[in-house]
Amino acid sequence: MTATYTFDVFTSLDGFGAAGGDWQGYWGKQGPELLEHRLALYDEEQRMVFGANTYRAFTQMLASGTEDDSVRDPWVTRMRHLPATVVSSTLRGPLDWPDATVVRGDAVDIIAQLKKESDVPLRSHGSLSLNRTLMAAGLVDRVQVTLFPVITARTGLDPIFRGGADFDLELLESRTLDGRTQELIYRPTPHT
Repeated sequence: MTATYTFDVFTSLDGFGAAGGDWQGYWGKQGPELLEHRLALYDEEQRMVFGANTYRAFTQMLASGTEDDSVRDPWVTRMRHLPATVVSSTLRGPLDWPDATVVRGDAVDIIAQLKKESDVPLRSHGSLSLNRTLMAAGLVDRVQVTLFPVITARTGLDPIFRGGADFDLELLESRTLDGRTQELIYRPTPHT
């Protein structure tokens, strides 16, 4: 059986994964429902998949955070304690992650093999270029988009799908969190 692979990403309405300027984490729009939902998502047994840049960003963010800020939200702590595969040609182990393995080689080959071998679902939070490549190869089963009610046209960073392929999306699930943030889960199919 093949493990399900979910590309999990946060975005502004205009498609940016982050913003500069005076925006805070979650664009300042986190609420209790969102945080509880995220915690429940990471309560499930699964394996995380990261590219090198996202892995570095997470470890840097966690190192700079304190117990009282949103960096240390319980879902982030729980995610960090899940097993992880980091696809990288530049990182060397051991990694500053309790159960992480660096795997070198072609990302498509690595994830195709991991999907065949894994007994648990695979989830990647962020890792934009890695996931654009995996989507183009047909390895992403679900795209889970958490859409925050903001437009970051001047300060947007990390355009999520820039340079990616075209896809049709079948909506599988949707929910509104805290009366303002949308979570949309899609099945991607290459647009022909």
